[in-house]
Amino acid sequence: MRHIAWLALLAAILTVAPTSAAFSQPGAWYPSRWGADDQRGAANRITPAKVLEARDLITRGAVYQLGRTYEAGMPLFGTRHFSLRIPQTYGPMGANRTMYHDEIVSAEIGQVGTQFDGLGHIGVGDLFYNGHDRADFSRGDGLTKLGIENVGALTTRGVLVDVAAFKGVAMLGDGYEITRADLTGALERQRTEIHAGDVVLVHTGWGSLWLADNARFGGSAPGVGLDAARYLVEREVVLVGSDTWATEVVPNPDPELQFPVHQLLIPRNGIYIFENLATEELARDRVYEFAFFFAPLKLKGATGSPGNPLAIR
Repeated sequence: MRHIAWLALLAAILTVAPTSAAFSQPGAWYPSRWGADDQRGAANRITPAKVLEARDLITRGAVYQLGRTYEAGMPLFGTRHFSLRIPQTYGPMGANRTMYHDEIVSAEIGQVGTQFDGLGHIGVGDLFYNGHDRADFSRGDGLTKLGIENVGALTTRGVLVDVAAFKGVAMLGDGYEITRADLTGALERQRTEIHAGDVVLVHTGWGSLWLADNARFGGSAPGVGLDAARYLVEREVVLVGSDTWATEVVPNPDPELQFPVHQLLIPRNGIYIFENLATEELARDRVYEFAFFFAPLKLKGATGSPGNPLAIR
């Protein structure tokens, strides 16, 4: 019996150790700090005080649209697709000859273009945010837990971290790993701080390739590395976004890891990810603090949401 117990212990260590080593986040990551039934994750950090903090940042009335246009020919990951069709023109109706159009959109709508990753999008093996087992909530017609409809509206203080400017370049290079020192150095250069409950957007310059060189845009890309992501976890942010297709560095410097920053942020800490954002105007105008507004579409059971988040200064 003692031999069997040791074998069981060894199997448990071998199962847990790779994950712990990869993320350097010891201890259990579920149930979450917001309770075993929580489905909102870090969105719980947005309090009325954070909304008022965001309000106080609006001093000029300048509005920046951070979403890109959804259109044929935009970069798409893997086999994802997007198409829009006008099925027909309807009418005329009545003596006033009213005519109208509809459209049919076919896409992995929450995971193309400017995309907001929900808590049901990424897991560690079969376990997702709050320890939910994929077998228990993943259905062909939608997720029964962790669907994007649970997130709610996000209104809080936003921070742009212009890593490209900190490094003295217009665009970071292919596969450049953004480090903790890059984030803190850029923040010091900007004289900006990250507060708990903030949205943090990272500008790399990679968005200049959007529709200009889709092949390069969708290949290896600069992005947040694991240690930089740990720093953002420590700062207790709500969301991490960028102008790249993955937000994290691709490929990861460790060839054995695939999208570990996604795993660290989403399932392990309930922090959302926003990809393919248009951050170039914020960087151009050196807008490093702003009021951030985004309400995910209430697509029941969806893994993510399209949208056009706003930064207002």
